Formats: sequence, C-alpha cells, structure tokens
Amino acid sequence: MVRICMAGATGLSGSTIAAALAADDRFDLMACVARSSAGKTVHGAPCYATVAEALEQAEFDVLIDYTHPDVILDHTLRTIAAGRRVVVGTSGLTAAEYAEVDAAARKAGVGVVASGNFSLTAALMTRFSLMAAEYLDWFEIIDYSRPKKTDAPTGTARELAERMGDVKKPAYEVDPATVKGEPGLRGGTVNGVQVHSIRMPSYSATVTSTFASGNSRLTITHDADSHSADILVPGTLLAAEKVMEITGLLRGLDNLLQPSR
Repeated sequence: MVRICMAGATGLSGSTIAAALAADDRFDLMACVARSSAGKTVHGAPCYATVAEALEQAEFDVLIDYTHPDVILDHTLRTIAAGRRVVVGTSGLTAAEYAEVDAAARKAGVGVVASGNFSLTAALMTRFSLMAAEYLDWFEIIDYSRPKKTDAPTGTARELAERMGDVKKPAYEVDPATVKGEPGLRGGTVNGVQVHSIRMPSYSATVTSTFASGNSRLTITHDADSHSADILVPGTLLAAEKVMEITGLLRGLDNLLQPSR
C-alpha cells in the first residue's frame, strides 16, 4: 500500500483526488495539506498548514501536489530532499526548473512524475501529437482557457510544446521573431514551437495541436470541463503507483500508458 500526502486537499482538484485516494485500497491517505483545514482531518487524515509541517510530522511515501505555481518548486525540492517521491499536478514549472528537479531526484534516488494534465484524454492527445511531429514538419499549438487562468500557456500546452520541440523544430518560411509589425501576434515561442494562448469566457481547458503537410492538415484537440476534476483521478492515481518504480523525473502521463498488446 502506497502512503500518500495530498497537498491542496481542499481545492477543486485536490479534494476530488483526496476522496478517491481515501476510497482506494491501493493507497493509505496519511496526511493532507491545506491552510484552511489545518489542525482538522480531511477524509480521515490529519491536515497540516504546509508541506514542511507534513514532512516533519507525517509518515508517507508520495506527495501529490495540486497547489499553486508559486510554491510547487519549493514543495517538490523539499520533498525530494526528505527522501520522498512526488507527483506534480501543479502547472507553472519551466524546463530549467524541471531539469533541477530531475537532478535532485536522481541524486536522492527517488522518483518524480509530472504532467501538465493528468487526464487520460490529454495524455493521449500528447502521445498522438508527438507521433505526428515525427512525420509532419509544420505545427503550432493553440491553448484556450478561462479568463482567470493565471499562467500562459497552460501546463498542458507548455509541456506539449517543449516535448514536440524535442522531436523536431517546426518549419517556418518567416521566422516568428522577425515578423514585421507586431511579432507577438505570432504567439510565444516554447522550445522552438509557436504557442497561442486565448483567455475568454466559455472556454475551460482546451489544447489544440495543428499540423500541415502540403495541402492537407491535421488537428488534434483535448477539450475538457475544468470545473470537474473527476477526469484527473485515474491518471493521478496511476502516477502515484508508478512513481514508486521510478528514479529521477518522468514527465508526461502518456509515458505511463502502455498498449494493451
């Protein structure tokens, strides 16, 4: 049985995942972190105000973190230093910060699983997009979210762009950085890939990768209602199991999905 500490246990995503952990006999929910419930119990587990307090006072194997971009790096490195494993469900870390996490985890001999999105549909969209990038030279990403979204691009889109750019750099006839007029209108560049972030009402969580080859086009879209965290449960729990077998950083839920045959 894997012993879990759930950080962000009273948030939209964290509360749903904490409930699922408490009901799953593969896991033992040992601790939660949420300032609003510190000193109380959440789904039968003691709740602490900070990750630092949980590390000092609770025994657990894996921290699952759905908190805030401002604190996720500190939480992750602090947990690694304590010899424990991490599932990173909070977006906002850069490629350089993930490299720091990977180095720290390898030095400590523990595992970290991070994904811009733990829904299975997002993982499959990523896998299919990486496959397409191997064969098609032209591609860009459009990232849609609600107006209150504080980071751009979303973690899903950032991770996708970084990984697609590692497959290959897309083709351009005009370098986006040299566009006349307003270069920013060509989007932001993440690992050589153009990403366009739209923040408007009626959007929730959508990422589209668009490819072209000659006169044909391919569009791959993950579209979800971010007001429901149920879609994050299967992927997050899978990561919490598999992180026990990993040393260093594994980035992308799709890397944990195995074909049935």
